[in-house]
Order: sequence, then C-alpha cells, then structure tokens
Amino acid sequence: MRVYKLAILCALGLFAVRSALAGTVGWTDWSAAGSNVTGTMTVGSSTVGVTYSGSYAFAQLNNTGTNYWNPSTPYLSTTVANAPAQTDIIGLSAAGTSTITFSQPVTDPLIALVSWNGADVTFNAPIVPLSSGCGFWGCGSFANVTSDQFTGSGELHGVLEVVGTYTSISFTDTTAEFWHGLTVGALGVSATPTPEPGSLAILGAGLAGLGLLRRTRKTRS
Repeated sequence: MRVYKLAILCALGLFAVRSALAGTVGWTDWSAAGSNVTGTMTVGSSTVGVTYSGSYAFAQLNNTGTNYWNPSTPYLSTTVANAPAQTDIIGLSAAGTSTITFSQPVTDPLIALVSWNGADVTFNAPIVPLSSGCGFWGCGSFANVTSDQFTGSGELHGVLEVVGTYTSISFTDTTAEFWHGLTVGALGVSATPTPEPGSLAILGAGLAGLGLLRRTRKTRS
C-alpha cells in the first residue's frame, strides 16, 4: 500500500511539473514559398529560421487567408499556452517525406495539425501527442500511437511534441487527400543539438572499441 501511494504521489508530482512548464509557444511566421517554405519563429529572445522541405499543395503566408487554427481549444494543453495566432499554414495533399530544418537547435519542437484524418505518419524521432479535439473541420484524435508513429482518427486537430533537441526533423506521411495542414513552433532553444541515432551508434561502437583495446593491452601486460 505504501508503494502504491508513493507511485500516485510521484505521478501527481510529474503532472504538476508538466503543468508548471506550460508556456507561450513561438509559432512560425511563414513568409516565403517556392521549392521550400521558409519563415521565422521567435522563441524567447531568439529568432529561429524555419524551412519546410517536401511536397505541399499550398502555403498561407504573412497572416493572410483563412484562420484554420480557430477554435483554439485542440491546440491548448498543460504544455502549450497558446494556439497559432496567425493564419499561416502549410497544406499537404500528397504522400511522401517532409523535413523541417531550424537555423539553430530547438528543444522539443511542436507541430500543430489541421484535419489529419486517416493520416498514417512516421517520424525519425520520438513523439508525444499533447492535445487534440474539435477544430475547424470537425473532431478527431491521435490513434495507434507508438514512440514515433500515429494515425489520425476522424478530423484530427491537435499538437504533438517531438522529444529532444534538433536542427532537423523528418516525417513520412502515407496519406494522399485533398489537404491537411501544419505549422511548427517551439518553447525553447538550445546551444547544442541532441546526437542523431546514427551518431549515437557510431559513438557506442567507438567506446566499445576503446574498451576492447584496453582489455587487449592489459592481457599483453
């Protein structure tokens, strides 16, 4: 019983810490579109350049067009205090891989979604859905969530967090439809990026090699 109570207290403590971390997100102000879509987001005192690379159907730039982020409810959570304030959005319609690149390392980048119904999406990094609900086109939620994948159930409007610190993240979307949209935001920046999985594997192999060399030297001695 004592262990059970301790587990409950720990869970409540983590929830309180998570709630305390809720803050104002710097959502991207998309400003130019060509083969890529580019913009900037203001995160605290930092201005971060953002580039979207991949297939897209349209881009609403410089706060023009329809505000698909209204109502704001599905974009708010104990982590995110504000929905995207501008109408800026990138609309996708074809299946494929997309990459989002930052001009400096960004900690736990956020992706806000509009109408990702039936979308099967795989990221190259761990993700955590933060919120979902009824938005511009109806109601939906995250389904079949794993450490790096999700499926849009119904008209998914919401926010997911890419856990870690990155200068680049990618996702593969298998759904081709009329369109589903996104924008990108962040709560913080970092001085150094999290090593990519391949880099960690190389580091691990190097450390293992050093250990083997050290054991060989001891044996010879």
